[in-house]
Amino acid sequence: MKSVVRFCVAFILFGQVSVPVVFGVTGESVLSEIQSRYEKTNDFEANFLQEYISKVMKESPKGEGKVYFKKKGMMRWDYRVPNQEFISNGQTLWFYRADENQVLVSDISKVIKEKTPLAFLAGEGNLSKDFNLLNFNESVSQKEDHYVLELGPKEPQATLSKLRLTIDKNTYYILQVDVLDALGNVTRTRFIDIKTNVDLPNSLFQFTIPPGAEVLKLPESPGKGPPSK
Repeated sequence: MKSVVRFCVAFILFGQVSVPVVFGVTGESVLSEIQSRYEKTNDFEANFLQEYISKVMKESPKGEGKVYFKKKGMMRWDYRVPNQEFISNGQTLWFYRADENQVLVSDISKVIKEKTPLAFLAGEGNLSKDFNLLNFNESVSQKEDHYVLELGPKEPQATLSKLRLTIDKNTYYILQVDVLDALGNVTRTRFIDIKTNVDLPNSLFQFTIPPGAEVLKLPESPGKGPPSK
């Protein structure tokens, strides 16, 4: 369970380099189009698969479920595996582990609105302003029609060394996010069956602490993880 907690928190806390041109399309133009599409997206939902690929662990913790994002920093991760919920209303973050009846609570508004992968997905970030473009490629598989962007944060972050995005060429939506830390560990999230502008209610992003649940307060600093047991 500790590895799952670190996995989730790592995902939240997430000089110019020469970038190649691929078939007349530049990484900068792709970034601009991604930003434009997401600025027109008020909310979206998708199924997701997650994996934490460690340099030292033989087995990679995995998760799956459904995720919802809405502008103003709102998000909801409903996990089928493991049994847990990860919810933000733009101000408060709740991380509920049903098997332990434990809730981790934090003021997430500052973290979500800073330069992190989730900030962008929740409508509070700008990829071109927050990251340097390090590399740009097109997928080589004939079965896939993707762009792949590798980005580096303009301001140093304790848990984010590089960010790799896999982008659908037709919709410019993000299909996969790889968050790489300084040790080479990768937190990978893949989005499936994406639906946009579905008018998600704000009530979806609220959480009521279950009776008898143990409540733990998380530190506000994005560079620190939650307490573990």
